[in-house]
Amino acid sequence: MGSHGGHGEKTSASGGIGSTSPEFAPHDHSKGEPEANKLFRMVMKHEASDLHLKVGQPPMMRLRGDIRRVEMPPMTQEMMEKLLLPLLTARQRKILDEEGGVDFCHVVGKDECRFRVSLFRQRGKLSLVSRRVNNFIPSFKDLGLPDTIESLCHYSEGLVVLAGVTGSGKSTTIAAMLDYINDREPLHILTVEDPIEFTFTDRKSYVNQREIGIDVIDWHKALKDAVRQDPDVILVGELRDVETFEAAVHAAETGHLVFGTIHASSAPTTINRILDLFPPEKHGAIRKALANNLKAIVAQKLVKGLKKPRVPTNEIMIVNPTIKKLIETGEDLKLADAITLFFQEGMVDFTENLKRLVDNGHISNDVALEWAPAPEKLKLAVKGIKVASA
Repeated sequence: MGSHGGHGEKTSASGGIGSTSPEFAPHDHSKGEPEANKLFRMVMKHEASDLHLKVGQPPMMRLRGDIRRVEMPPMTQEMMEKLLLPLLTARQRKILDEEGGVDFCHVVGKDECRFRVSLFRQRGKLSLVSRRVNNFIPSFKDLGLPDTIESLCHYSEGLVVLAGVTGSGKSTTIAAMLDYINDREPLHILTVEDPIEFTFTDRKSYVNQREIGIDVIDWHKALKDAVRQDPDVILVGELRDVETFEAAVHAAETGHLVFGTIHASSAPTTINRILDLFPPEKHGAIRKALANNLKAIVAQKLVKGLKKPRVPTNEIMIVNPTIKKLIETGEDLKLADAITLFFQEGMVDFTENLKRLVDNGHISNDVALEWAPAPEKLKLAVKGIKVASA
């Protein structure tokens, strides 16, 4: 899963990692690999979540939530160019030169490990931030997700939205959901991604994965094509603008099960986040479209675990008749209470989920309180007292 940058214990500026420094030879292609793979392999060896490279700093890795410097000389612009530019295709190099930054997926070895890479310029020099993506797709149990997640995979149509900040593990959770379907139903799953993160192996379903810029020119073309490609399930990598959202809703309306991600911090605030994409005069129509097509919103955060470095905590809002009416009439402030009220239908808020994670020994009480939207409410929940939101 991805890693959350904040809320970690701080390391000193000198807190480095020794004895792992990859030696860079000018032309060492012993494995027929790009020179940069030595750094990526170092990240794999330490099971770090991210690699950071910046001119003037030694290579850095994020370990258990904290940035740690590797005991190596600082990177120079010349080193960065020599290591990183060979990783780019001609098209990606053009994007970097013209737009100042490019995102791509880098695979180490014969699909040993995948990295989601952002290469960009800052203060006129190259910088890189790269997230290690698990090569295997974990199960719901591996991830410690609530049981309700499984039931969300059984819809035949409609829109399921995964909400969270960057690095909250949304992509991993969606991959687990798609793989669950892949394992159980003879369907056509189509993904539109930028870049592709997890690669699926066809099982009961078969999966087509299209990467923007490589397989198809842009989102508009990919989503226009999608509904003509007879899919049962569609993943829209990110609901980033009016166009992608409208395409996702259109696909949901025409009988497809659509998964999408969005940057929002909770299930109720996701509604406003979607509305923010549109001018105010369209909000009524969008609320109606959401009320009719939205099946569920899963909000996710990653917190420090006891058994694993990172554990997801979730809030799940299922669109039942009450939620549907609240969305349509604009009573978003009542959504949080509705989630608490309908816990027997599989809904769960962050407070309840954090309590379960503490009860199951996945996270400490301190971590739960640190991440709880309302710590006092959590303290009562731990004592078995459920309260509605203020």
